[in-house]
Amino acid sequence: MSTLAEIEEAAERLAHSEKLHLMETLWGDLSRKEAELASPAWHEGVLAETERRLADGREEILDWNRAKAELRNKTV
Repeated sequence: MSTLAEIEEAAERLAHSEKLHLMETLWGDLSRKEAELASPAWHEGVLAETERRLADGREEILDWNRAKAELRNKTV
């Protein structure tokens, strides 16, 4: 069996399309086992704060395409 370091090194050599396929495979596996995964403790608080901002009108729901566009245009 390969170590995580070996897998990461091999992933760096993959073509872009292969990396996307690998990512989709990993995400699919994680999604099927969703009930086994516990959210981190801080996550509930972050979600609650987002819901408060949304209720107060201080948060805006964006469709996925607009959110991606804004993230791509965001300067660090």
